[in-house]
Amino acid sequence: MDQHNHPNPVSVIKAENGIAVIQIDNPPVNALSHAVRLGLKQAIEQVEVDESIKGAVLHCLGRTFIAGADIKELGKPPKQPYLPDVIAYLDACSKPLVSALHGTALGGGFEVAMGCHYRVALPQARVGLPEVKLGIIPGAGGTQRLPRLIGQEKAADIITSCRQVKMTEALEIGLIDALIDENDLLEGAKSFLIKQFGTGEAPVSISKRPIMETNEESYASLKAKVTKRTRGQISPIKALESIDNAATLSFEEGMAAERAIFLELASSDQAAALRHAFFGERTIAKVPGLENIDPRSVTDVAVIGAGNMGSGIAAAFADAGYSVTVVEMSEAGLEQGKGRVAGIYQGGVKRGKLTQEQAERKIASFSFTTQLADLSRSDLVIEAVFEDMQVKKDLFTNLQSVVGPDCILATNTSYLDINEIASVLEKPENVVGLHFFSPANIMKLLEIVDAEKTAPEVLATALAVGKKLRKIAVIAGVCDGFIGNRIWARNRQLLEFFLEDGAEVEDIDKAMLEFGFPMGPYSVFDLSGLDIAWAQRKRKKTSMKPAERYVEIPDLLCEQGRLGIKAGKGWYDYEDGSRKPQPSSEVAKLVASERVRKGISQRKLSSEEIQKRVLAGMINEGCKILQEKIALRPVDIDMVLLNGYGYPVWRGGPMFAADQLGLADIVRTLKEMEAEYGEGWEVSPVLAACIERGMKLAEWQCTE
Repeated sequence: MDQHNHPNPVSVIKAENGIAVIQIDNPPVNALSHAVRLGLKQAIEQVEVDESIKGAVLHCLGRTFIAGADIKELGKPPKQPYLPDVIAYLDACSKPLVSALHGTALGGGFEVAMGCHYRVALPQARVGLPEVKLGIIPGAGGTQRLPRLIGQEKAADIITSCRQVKMTEALEIGLIDALIDENDLLEGAKSFLIKQFGTGEAPVSISKRPIMETNEESYASLKAKVTKRTRGQISPIKALESIDNAATLSFEEGMAAERAIFLELASSDQAAALRHAFFGERTIAKVPGLENIDPRSVTDVAVIGAGNMGSGIAAAFADAGYSVTVVEMSEAGLEQGKGRVAGIYQGGVKRGKLTQEQAERKIASFSFTTQLADLSRSDLVIEAVFEDMQVKKDLFTNLQSVVGPDCILATNTSYLDINEIASVLEKPENVVGLHFFSPANIMKLLEIVDAEKTAPEVLATALAVGKKLRKIAVIAGVCDGFIGNRIWARNRQLLEFFLEDGAEVEDIDKAMLEFGFPMGPYSVFDLSGLDIAWAQRKRKKTSMKPAERYVEIPDLLCEQGRLGIKAGKGWYDYEDGSRKPQPSSEVAKLVASERVRKGISQRKLSSEEIQKRVLAGMINEGCKILQEKIALRPVDIDMVLLNGYGYPVWRGGPMFAADQLGLADIVRTLKEMEAEYGEGWEVSPVLAACIERGMKLAEWQCTE
């Protein structure tokens, strides 16, 4: 079969020495589409019946081996031949098959590779089975073949972590049989196969091999860790169950059980939520109105402010290949900033992510200065200075006389009005918000704030920069807190109501941990520092309506110096520099006295009620954000909460949850909250409109 004269993306090409090449050409990533699956089945049938073929190399054209399933087929009914059946054809082939790996062989791609007798690879290749990220398990033999190849413990680590395995490790643990010289993968795979011919040994497929011996104690420890870190996600636990089956069932029985688990999970709410998150990352990159806008060129970046946030931002840009200048206003501040930048990379050395030489090279790549005049050649300047309006306005006023006419000025403000910051400039169209999350060199979320006069090419440039930084970049409009911090501030207010009404700090944290958050909210407040929210409350208190409920407890804590972990006490107590929270009797007394002062009768709140109301509050505030066109789509809000605030990804985000649970149920909860909490808790017009029109929240457009 000739690929270029036949619609089949799989072809069989005969070579010398009795070797055939099964060639896949399905750009861009050789995904396992229906046509590829059918073509592979036909290719194996041809190899089997052709007596002149002694063995075959499975090879892919383009930049990668089979990178996984065809995402266009996700969530749709599968078409025959099914992937497990195709791999069974490979597995049963009487002639030796070797898969030649380059790029990334992930998911079904690596399962195909394990269906072959041998695997060889280029040194830069990566392999992995990341299916649990989508709420499923490997469903084409991955949980049955991998334990036979490398043992249960190593298989469980790779499958539940979803990590991509480098080839040095893959060779060491037996995932691949040989590394091939970079010059010619296909010729190297052919040479490997010829050597196998020379041994005279019949190839043994992985399905026929006994399971590799596993250290039971070590494996049990790994399973316990996986169970603890899943925080309610089902797929990693089910993956472990299927891996266990490999040791107790025959291969055929294990495959049947794996398929049953796969199909069960594929139709689950969690899989739907995780697919939403997966496709959501792609959706948010498509911004209406920017399709034909070219971004400006950005190579030289300056970061003003070398605190923890500024240093992290500088490191993120340096790691992405930008030329970075760090600015502080004093020599002392600059020296501290140098130390923070160095600390980021030395931390990488300690964790084994960098060598000392690599770290030193990174540190040496930064420029440091106390002079704004040194920024005359900058393409992008980001301020990460103190969160004060006048400070930021003064800085931008000074910058405009230094930088070029096309230099983009970005603010990292978390709450302040960017329109007001931009108003001091002759060219406010060059201003944009780049709201990073700490630590900025690690956290994936980046809110790009589109101010009133931000030019389209400036917004397009910010998106291009976000992509190069490998951030999940979400467009937001100007309001207090943008998307994430606005919802989080409303959530904080609700949690304070719970506390004043009768819940304990520990009970609220426990409820949200059970929901799937990595930390309880009051533990997060202590970690962030209570003074940040205190400053925001002071600023907003002057504009509060008289009927709005206000809880003074957090203000009183701040006045007592209970500012969180950095002060050794906040909502919790922290003993002798420990970061482990301990319930505080002082806080409990303060809360109780405030209830008495306000005449509030303490009532018990269940975990279910706390979770239900928190979710409803997030959804309602998200809908108000949509109403005001601060967010483009519901999915943008979900991406912010998932990637910046610890919302459990297997729940898909609050806006996704609204449709899953039913808008009518959400509105019922909100009406209860409005009756109890009063002004500010009214049901969003967006929710009411969706119910009236019989439409899902996901269908709401910002043009409504």
